[in-house]
Amino acid sequence: MSDSVPVPRRPDWDEYFMNIAEVVAQRSNCRRRHVAAVVVQDKRVISTGYNGTPRGVRNCSDGGCPRCAQDDLPSGAALHECLCCHAEENAIVQAAFHGTALRGASLYTTYSPCLLCAKMIINAGIREVIFRSRYSVDTVSSAMLAEAGVILRPVVVPEVQG
Repeated sequence: MSDSVPVPRRPDWDEYFMNIAEVVAQRSNCRRRHVAAVVVQDKRVISTGYNGTPRGVRNCSDGGCPRCAQDDLPSGAALHECLCCHAEENAIVQAAFHGTALRGASLYTTYSPCLLCAKMIINAGIREVIFRSRYSVDTVSSAMLAEAGVILRPVVVPEVQG
């Protein structure tokens, strides 16, 4: 008689990369929302990004962003005051900084992309965007991604059991 040890359920690829994105989001220094993006090609992470102020600029959490300092702002208000780079933007720029092409890659993000990020995704040649939560101002960006032939799909990832 053998004692069998239960084998934990192995996450599928969407769960695996989205769970990585959730960890990357923990690096965000934004006081309003933590967002992350993970760019994947051939089941390999090639770039990551999270939202926060540009390199060399004081972090939001340290008072670097005037929008973050206004705790009573509703979502989507005073976006013109925000100094943060978005997670998708940072993942794309990081890849460029290191000379890594993104053509044909997939991008996992904790929120669906805004209009600016959608334009960057299209022009970077990313073919698919997988997101966990819908961003409240993504109607135009979703339509533009569809028109450009970029697949946009939500994914439901079960909570990680520890």
